[in-house]
Amino acid sequence: MKLSDSQRKVSNIMAGFHLLFTVVLGHVLGSLPATSPPHLPSPCLVDDMEVFCDGRNLRSAPADLPLGIQKLDLSRNIFQNLTRETLAIQPTIHHLNLRSNKILFIERGLFKGMKHLKFLDLSKNSLDVFAMSKSSIGKLGAVESLDLSGNGLHTGMTKYFLRDSSSLVNLSLNSNSLTKIAKDTFTGSPSLRKVSLHNNVILEIEDGAFNVLFRLTELDLSKNSITCITDFDLSQLQILNLSKNSLEAFQTVYSDSDYELVSLDLSQNKIHYFPLVPRRNKLAYLDVSRNQLQGVKSLAHNESGQYLMHQDFPSLNYLDLSYNQMKTIPQSFFNSMVQLEHLNISNNCIGSFLVEEENGLNNLKVLDLSYNSLRDMSFGKNTLLALEELFLQGNLLTTIEPHTFQGRPRLKYLLLQQNNLHICPSNAESSFSNNHKHHQGCVAFSSIPTLQHLYLSENHLKVLPNNAFEDTPLTLLDLSLNPGLVVGLNAFSGLEDSLVHLLLRENHISRLDVDLSSLNHLKLVDLSTNRLSTLPSWNKESSIESLNLGNNHLVTLEYNTLVALGSSLKTLYMGSNPLSCCSNLRFFQLMQHSTVDVPDIATVTCVHKQDSEPINILRVTEEMCHSLDNSSRSLTILAILGAALALVVALGFLAKVCYNRRHTNSSTFNA
Repeated sequence: MKLSDSQRKVSNIMAGFHLLFTVVLGHVLGSLPATSPPHLPSPCLVDDMEVFCDGRNLRSAPADLPLGIQKLDLSRNIFQNLTRETLAIQPTIHHLNLRSNKILFIERGLFKGMKHLKFLDLSKNSLDVFAMSKSSIGKLGAVESLDLSGNGLHTGMTKYFLRDSSSLVNLSLNSNSLTKIAKDTFTGSPSLRKVSLHNNVILEIEDGAFNVLFRLTELDLSKNSITCITDFDLSQLQILNLSKNSLEAFQTVYSDSDYELVSLDLSQNKIHYFPLVPRRNKLAYLDVSRNQLQGVKSLAHNESGQYLMHQDFPSLNYLDLSYNQMKTIPQSFFNSMVQLEHLNISNNCIGSFLVEEENGLNNLKVLDLSYNSLRDMSFGKNTLLALEELFLQGNLLTTIEPHTFQGRPRLKYLLLQQNNLHICPSNAESSFSNNHKHHQGCVAFSSIPTLQHLYLSENHLKVLPNNAFEDTPLTLLDLSLNPGLVVGLNAFSGLEDSLVHLLLRENHISRLDVDLSSLNHLKLVDLSTNRLSTLPSWNKESSIESLNLGNNHLVTLEYNTLVALGSSLKTLYMGSNPLSCCSNLRFFQLMQHSTVDVPDIATVTCVHKQDSEPINILRVTEEMCHSLDNSSRSLTILAILGAALALVVALGFLAKVCYNRRHTNSSTFNA
């Protein structure tokens, strides 16, 4: 891409201004005597032959540096001009760090006499001002690593630093303002092996710009504005990073040559077709995630025009196709990927994924199919035999073959949350042959001897059957977010000697009759956001270290149960429960003198008396409950006295009535 005429005029005017400013400033700075700052800096740190003077507000190097030093760190100071006087050059230095100063002038030939200087860091300065003077810094005959990142360098400015750098191996031009890589950019540094141009605004790369670098093995062009690579021909290159550009296509020139490319990162672009890589490739790492892929076929060109083609990847170990727009992937795509170990196809629109025996992907260790639209999934017999991690969360799986996971002999991590699966009883295996249709809607999780982590949250599970995980040594089991889940009395049977983490949050559980103390290695239990009114029973001393009881319906906490937990418990969550203050006095006293951490203590409240505002449990005292008892006792006595007084009054009234009647009868006579 080329600049417009108006842009060129503006650029020329700015260039003239910068040039004039630089000449005047260089003259002034060059005429100033090299003086030390008015205040003495804090002493530099000397460690053997290395001197660290970083962040000491220096304008020049200390004059009393020890002789024979090999490393000098002058970063994060306020150097403005580099001269023989300000730098106090020693010929023995092989590592010089001038990062994060304010350098805008460098004396020509300053580094010529430093014949042992291998590493030079000039990053985060103002070298664009120096480059505007069109002066070269001179020969960098011994320098092997040069960092010029963060200097505001524009296109064409790099030649003043690279013109005579015959030994240069590593070059960083990150975070500058380069818009174009010209054909002559690297002619003065033919030994380069690693070039980093990350975070510029590169729009154009002239033909042959990198062809002069016969030893180049690593090239970073990430975070630029490159729109198309249609003639990739750097056969010696091993690592290429083109992520975060505006690429719409990546194509290699047709060739029968062997390419050394091992790692290709094309993530976060706008690629529509699968990249056309070298025909004879050695690719081990390929990332095409976050593009606009519709499928996995590549767009190629011949004399007849464009056509779609498949490619071979015999050495591919890692493939990331996540965050694209693919709906299907043909099984034949994986035929050549005999070395593939990590496959990520998550966050696409794939509705079906089948693995047949002829393309068994038997070296695959990690398969990520999460957040697609999977309804149909089938793994053939004797396929995926090396699979260790399987990510299937966020799909539409309802029915899959019951033994799908039992046939994977190395499976350790299985993520199935956000689907609609159901769990088979442990005896389902023996029943399939007799009544296969009856169990067709469930998945078996028993007899998977390698499985350690199982995530089944948000699956609309209604029943967790007894012995569901028999002969499967799970260490983590997540059954959260399955409202209405009924947990069988022996649901966790078989996990006594393995289970460490148990997650049952947000299941609307009102009662849990499982004896969790039978799980001998259980360390973390999450029962939050349920409807528990009583604690699960612990029939023996527990090993639980973290227990979450928050947001339930607990009024009274069984003291004996909490004592059973006391020997191991380290963290307890119990906020948002309608606790009774006076019914839990012993527990509150236990907590006040315990080392157990209650992270949500601010939300742990209790009710002191009916219709009163909840108060924090830390404010509850024994006297509060005793005063309430005394008040209740007084009210009872008053009620009894009142009843007795009423009875006396009633008896007196009756006695008076009886007396009046007798007196009236005795006073009558006959005429």
